[in-house]
Amino acid sequence: MLHPQSNQRRYGIERREFLSYVAAVSAIPTIALQAQERIEDQPRFKANPFQLGVASGDPESDGVVIWTRLAPQPLDGGGMPNVPVRTRWEVATDEAFKNIVRSGDAVAHPRLGHSVHVEVDGLQPHHWYFYRFHAGNEISPVGRTRTAPAIDATPDRLRFAFTSCQHYESGYFNGYPHMQKEDLDLVVHLGDYIYEYQGIDNRPRKHLGGEIVSLDDYRTRYAQYRLDKTLQETHRLFPWLVTWDDHEFDNNYANLVSEEEGISPEAFLARRKHAYQAYYEFMPLRRRSFPRGPHMTLYRGCQYGGLANFHVLDTRQYRTDQPNGDNQKPMTGKVFDPQATMLGAQQEQWLTSNLQQSKSTWNVLAQQVMMAPLNRGEGEDRRYSMDQWPGYEVSRRRLLRFFHEQKIANPVVLTGDIHVNWVNDLQLDFQDPKSPVVGTELVGTAMTSGGNGGNVIAEYERAAAQNDFVRFYNSNRGYVSCDLTPQLWTTHFRATPFVDKPGSPIVTKASFVIEQGKPGAQKA
Repeated sequence: MLHPQSNQRRYGIERREFLSYVAAVSAIPTIALQAQERIEDQPRFKANPFQLGVASGDPESDGVVIWTRLAPQPLDGGGMPNVPVRTRWEVATDEAFKNIVRSGDAVAHPRLGHSVHVEVDGLQPHHWYFYRFHAGNEISPVGRTRTAPAIDATPDRLRFAFTSCQHYESGYFNGYPHMQKEDLDLVVHLGDYIYEYQGIDNRPRKHLGGEIVSLDDYRTRYAQYRLDKTLQETHRLFPWLVTWDDHEFDNNYANLVSEEEGISPEAFLARRKHAYQAYYEFMPLRRRSFPRGPHMTLYRGCQYGGLANFHVLDTRQYRTDQPNGDNQKPMTGKVFDPQATMLGAQQEQWLTSNLQQSKSTWNVLAQQVMMAPLNRGEGEDRRYSMDQWPGYEVSRRRLLRFFHEQKIANPVVLTGDIHVNWVNDLQLDFQDPKSPVVGTELVGTAMTSGGNGGNVIAEYERAAAQNDFVRFYNSNRGYVSCDLTPQLWTTHFRATPFVDKPGSPIVTKASFVIEQGKPGAQKA
C-alpha cells in the first residue's frame, strides 16, 4: 500500500499544483484548438509523421470527425518540436481525390500531443467519403468514412460491429482483419481500448514500461496499440463510435474512488486527467467531449435516421462506489441503496429524455458492464458482480421500469467488459419467471483479453443453466456483427479460435434475431 504523500510524488503533483491546474484547464480548448501562438507552416520530419494512421468517428447526417496525430517517433515522445504545426485536410467522394468536396487547415498543437480533430460538415447524408491529411511534404494514408442518414430518413439497412477489451499482451487482434471484410457502416468500441498494466515477460506481446501514470505514459501506451496494423486499418476503413470502461484509466475505478487503498484524491485525479486527455487525443471525438482536467463528457447520442438511435453511455465516471467491494456478492444491503447510481443523475436524465424523444425503430444503449443480473453462485448461495448493474439494483430496476412504462421502442443494450459473449433477455423482475421481457442485452466477448478462450468453464455452464433469461454464452475471443432492418435485428457472434499468434480464422458461433416490437432474442 502506498501512503498519500508517496502517491503525490509518484503522480507528480501536489495539492496546490492540482488546484491551480483545475483553475486553468478550461483555457486549453481555446489555446489548443485556435492556436494563437506561432505556427510552423513548413515542418520537416526525420521520419513519416503519419505512422499512427488516420481515423474517423461520431458520424452525423452532414459530417464526421476525422483524426490523425503527427508522430515521427511515436514510441519516443512523438518526436515533434514543441510548436504548433499546420496541417491541411481534404475530403473527397473518390479515393483518387479528383472530386474534393471539403478542405481546410487544422493545427496540430503540442498541448494535445500534435493530434488533429477536424469536425467536417457540409457533407451529404448516408454517403461514403475519403479523407487525408498533409503536413509539410508528407501525406497521410487515405481514410474512408461514412455519414449517418438524414434524421427524417429510414434506411433499409444498417450494419455495424462492436468489440471491447483488447489487451495487447494477451495476444493479437485477430478479429479486426475479418471485421474489415464485412460491409459495415460503423464500428462501436465499448471500452478497454488499452490496458494500464506494466509490461510482463513471456506473453504473446509486451507492454512498454511499467504501469502507466503520466500523460507521456498514456500517450506511449496508446501509440503502441495504434501501431498494430490490424487495429489501425480498421480505424482507416470505418467511422468509429467509442466509449471507455476502466482500463483506459485504472481497473475498476468508480467516479473518484480508486480500486487501490491509500491513493490521495489529488493523486487519483491527477492521474485521471492524464488518462482522459490521452484518450481524447487518440480518439476521433468532437469538441463536445474535450476534457476539462479530470472530467470529460463522453456520453452522447448518434442517430442513424429513423432506423437506429445510439445512446453512448459512461458507466465509470459518475457511478457511486461499488457496494461491499467489486467482487461477486449476494444481492443485499448497499446493493439496494436508493442513492447509489451507475450513471449519475445528470447522465440518467439525459438518457431517459433522449429515449422518450427518440423516434427510431431501434434504441441502442452502447455501454460497458452487464445489465442482466447473472447469478454466478451455487445453489442457494446466489452471487452477483458488484461492479456490474446488479450492484446498483435500484438504478438497474429504475431503467428497466422506464423501458416498460414509457414503451421505449426496441431497447437493445450492447455490453463489453467481461470477455464472454452472452445473450440475455432483460426482464422487469428477474425473480419472477412470468415477468415481462422489456429489452435485450448482447454482450460482446474480448478482442484478446483473457487469452485464447474457447474452453468450457464450469462457472459459465452453471450460470447459463441457472439463469432462465440467458439465451447463449461463448468464451471465445472475437467480435459481434449486427445487421438491422426496420423489421429485424440480426446478430452474428464471430469468434477467433486463437489470439496467441496472428492469423486466426473466423467462426460464427451463433446467430440471433430480435423482431421489431418483440423484446428478447431468438436463435436464428
